[in-house]
Amino acid sequence: MFRLWRGLKTVVRTSPANTYHYHTIQAIPRECTGSRISSRDRAQGRIPAVVFSQGLLEKNPSNRSPSRKQILTAERKQIRSIIKSVQLPFFCSTRFQLQIRAGSGSSVLLESGTVLPIKIHRDEESGKILNLVFVWADEGTELKVDVPVVFKGLEDCPGLKKGGYFKVIRSSLMFQCPAEHIPQKIEVDVSKLDIDGRVLMHDIEVHPSMKLLSKNESMPICKIAPTYIENPEPIKV
Repeated sequence: MFRLWRGLKTVVRTSPANTYHYHTIQAIPRECTGSRISSRDRAQGRIPAVVFSQGLLEKNPSNRSPSRKQILTAERKQIRSIIKSVQLPFFCSTRFQLQIRAGSGSSVLLESGTVLPIKIHRDEESGKILNLVFVWADEGTELKVDVPVVFKGLEDCPGLKKGGYFKVIRSSLMFQCPAEHIPQKIEVDVSKLDIDGRVLMHDIEVHPSMKLLSKNESMPICKIAPTYIENPEPIKV
C-alpha cells in the first residue's frame, strides 16, 4: 500500500514509514580485499560490496558519523533477480533488508539492518556488475538520495497533441530526508500541460521531512516546447 502527496501538476509516491522492499539481500564478510581477490569472488558468482554510514562521505571530518563499515560479497544471481524485480532506475532509491551471514549457506547471523544502494559499478564493455556500494538506512537516519522522476500522462498532454515536443530537463531530484520517507520514484503528471507549459521543482509536493537539495527551486524539470521549422521557405504571393 502506498501514500500519495498530490499537487496541481504532480504526484509523489512514497512507501509508508517503517517499510522496505520485500527482498532481503544475503551477504558474507570478505576477509581480504584487492583486485585479485575481487576477480576470484566474481568468478565464483559473487559480487564484491561495501556498506557504511553515509556520514563517512562528509568532507568535514567533524561531521562524519561512525562508519559501521563492512566489506562483503553478495550472490550475483540474487542481485540480478532483485534488480530485475525492482527495475534498474529505482534500485538506488529502494531500501532493502541486509543480512550478513558467517559464510555462504550459514545460519549464523553476524549483523543485519536496512540499507540503501547508492552506486553500481559495471564493466563498460560487458555491462556486468563489478561492485556494489550501500549505506545503512535504518529508520531515523538522515540520507541524501537521488530520486528518479517518472513522467505520466504524455498520451493526454494537450501541448503534444498540438505539435509540441516533450523536453526532459531533470530525470532525477536530490533530496535529504529520513530513510523511512525515501520515495522510490517521483511521478510527475503532465497531462494538463500546453505549449510552453512546464513543471518547476517547487511545484512538487513531498513529505514535509524531505528537503530538496537545489540552489534554484524555480528551475523546470520538464517542459512542452513549441516545434519550429528551421529555415522555412518564403511564402510565394
